[in-house]
Amino acid sequence: MLVLITYDVNTQTKDGSRRLRKVAKACENVGQRVQNSVFECLLEPAQWVELKDKLLNLADMEKDSLRFYYLGKNWQRRIEHFGSKPSYDPEGPLIV
Repeated sequence: MLVLITYDVNTQTKDGSRRLRKVAKACENVGQRVQNSVFECLLEPAQWVELKDKLLNLADMEKDSLRFYYLGKNWQRRIEHFGSKPSYDPEGPLIV
């Protein structure tokens, strides 16, 4: 399933900056950044449970926010991309 993850982490303190880096790193490990603070993550259900738990533990719910959009398995019809950055296919070949 494809999950769109967005977050807003309060960075007015050093702890906030640290949380921001950790949340971004957790998302980078399993997904593709498509905009600042926005990631597309193609995950198996067990991976999603693990990532969601990790993100909820990293964020400070008094100061930060997380939003999860479940795009499911038929996500291709639900995404349109316009603009300068090229889009990508999360199921396409990975070139290293």
